[in-house]
Amino acid sequence: MSDIFNFFFGQYFEYETIDIVLEIIAVVFGFLSVWYSKQNKILVFPTGMISTSIFVYLLLKWGLLGDMMINGYYFIMSVYGWYIWTKKIDDIHHTPISRTTSKEKLMSIGIFIATIIFVFIVYKYFDKWTSWVAYVDTITTAIFFVGMWLMAKRKIENWIYWIVGDIISVPLYFYKGFTFTSLQYLGFTLIAIFGYLAWKKHLNNSQAT
Repeated sequence: MSDIFNFFFGQYFEYETIDIVLEIIAVVFGFLSVWYSKQNKILVFPTGMISTSIFVYLLLKWGLLGDMMINGYYFIMSVYGWYIWTKKIDDIHHTPISRTTSKEKLMSIGIFIATIIFVFIVYKYFDKWTSWVAYVDTITTAIFFVGMWLMAKRKIENWIYWIVGDIISVPLYFYKGFTFTSLQYLGFTLIAIFGYLAWKKHLNNSQAT
């Protein structure tokens, strides 16, 4: 039993207690944020901002620049998304769930490519191209950047990006030695699947009426 525990959590023996506590708090608020997103509730943004701000600190401390940039971007896009979700399209209705337009699909491709170029430059500058993990980080960062942008705009396709990115992140974070965060992304994957189904049902009902 101890061997199993050490396999999953042994790396935490080397961490400061405060960092472990902060990671757990960030994970809890991360779960709350994704859950509120599934429920289509505005609380997705304040809970997400708490989680991402903690992760920015921890990831900077641990030297994981790609992951830190993802969370910093999440924080900024949460402010933008909070504004979009509360913005009224008329006197009664707020910005609704919708599908991406052709222009937004092109924008998504542009964000994806621009993110890869940006992360490449940052990693090159800080000499972080030391293992295959850096290459995977680059891809997941681009995926999550697009996903967060689409979520802020309340586009149903955001869930597809989250699902793909979360699935990749589960083994990736475990390999990096962050078991709690790996488990978080496993939970994120499940919630994202149900989130997509819930938003799709909501969208279909709105179109029917």
